[in-house]
Amino acid sequence: MDYYSKNSVSNLAVVAAMFAGFLYLCISWSPSASILFFPTQNCQCPSTKLSETIMTGPKDELEMVLERASMVNKTVIIVMVNKAYADGGSPGKTMLDLFLEGFWVGDETRGLVDHILLVAMDQIAFDRCKFMKLHCYKLETEGVDFGGEKFYMSREFIKMMWRRTLFLGDVLKRGYSFIFTDMDVMWLRNPFVRLSGNQTDDLQISCDEFNGYPESKDNLINTGFYFVRSNNKTIALFDSWYDMKDSSPGMKEQDVLIKMMHLGMFEQLGLRVRFLDTLYFSGFCRDSRDFNAVTTVHANCCRSMKAKVVDLMAVLRDWTKYKRVTMKYKRLAGNSTFFKWSPHSACFKSWIGFNFSAPVP
Repeated sequence: MDYYSKNSVSNLAVVAAMFAGFLYLCISWSPSASILFFPTQNCQCPSTKLSETIMTGPKDELEMVLERASMVNKTVIIVMVNKAYADGGSPGKTMLDLFLEGFWVGDETRGLVDHILLVAMDQIAFDRCKFMKLHCYKLETEGVDFGGEKFYMSREFIKMMWRRTLFLGDVLKRGYSFIFTDMDVMWLRNPFVRLSGNQTDDLQISCDEFNGYPESKDNLINTGFYFVRSNNKTIALFDSWYDMKDSSPGMKEQDVLIKMMHLGMFEQLGLRVRFLDTLYFSGFCRDSRDFNAVTTVHANCCRSMKAKVVDLMAVLRDWTKYKRVTMKYKRLAGNSTFFKWSPHSACFKSWIGFNFSAPVP
C-alpha cells in the first residue's frame, strides 16, 4: 500500500507541474512570441511606423465627411472648388455644372458622384455644394481669400495649390486613398477601370505629354489628376513636398514635384510611380486619338476659366455626338479615326499676351 500511495503522490506532482507550466505559457503568450515560434507566419498588421503616422482620436468634421463619401476600401474622389468655379458670376454654366454633367453623360460614372468629396475654399462654394446635396467640406484658411478666379501662375494661384497639397497630405494621414481631380477634368468613363490594380503602385499620375513608357521620369506630369494610396511612403512624399514650399519661391507645387522626381526623391522614399497614358487620360495639351478609349479629358494648357468653360462645353458636345452616332451605327463604334475633337480655340487664345518670362505678380 505504501508503494502505491507514494506512486500516486508522485503522479499528482507531475500532473500539477505540467498544468502550472501550461498555465504560464497561456498567460505569457503574445503575438510577438507566435512570430518567434512560427517565423514563416505572414503577419498583415501595419508596421509601427504606419500606426504612428495614421491619425487617431475623436472624429472631427473632416473625418466624418470622409467616411460618408468613402468607398468600402477607404477610397474617395477629391475635388476643390471656390466661388469662381461654383458660381461663375455670370449667366450660363459654371465649371461645377460642367464637372457634374460629365458624370451624367459618361459611361458608368453616375454612381461615382456618391464618392466625391467637394472641398470648398470659401463660404459661397460651400453653400452651393450643400444646396446640390453633395459631400461637402469647407477648408478654412485664415486670412486668405481663395474665392475669386486665380489665374495661372499668379501669387494667389500658387498659394492655393500649396494649401491643396497640405490638405491632401492630411487626408492620407487619416488612412484614405484618393483620386484627386481638378474640376476642369471631364470624367467620360470610370477611371478606376484603367488605373492599375497593383497594390504596390503608390502613385499614378496624369501627364501633359506621355512618351509611351509608364515608368519613365521623362514624362511631363500634371497634378490635375492622380491616384495615390495611403501608406508610409506617400505620407512621407506629401510631407517632403510641402516642406519644399518655402525654399521654392515662385514655383507651383507641380513644378516642385517634378524637381523632387528628378532629384531622385521617389527612389529615396521607395515609391512606385506609374505615369498615365494620354490615350486614356487626355487633355488639351495632348488629345486622346481614340474616342473608344478616352477616359478623362483635362482642360490643361489653358489659362482662364472662361476659356476652359467654352472648350469643355465643346468636349461634352463631341462626346454626346459620339455616343449618339455609335448607338445608331454600331459599325462605327470600333472606328478610332472617324471621330475628332473640336479645336480648343478659346484656350489657345487665352495665352495671347501672356509673358512666360515675367516674375510672379
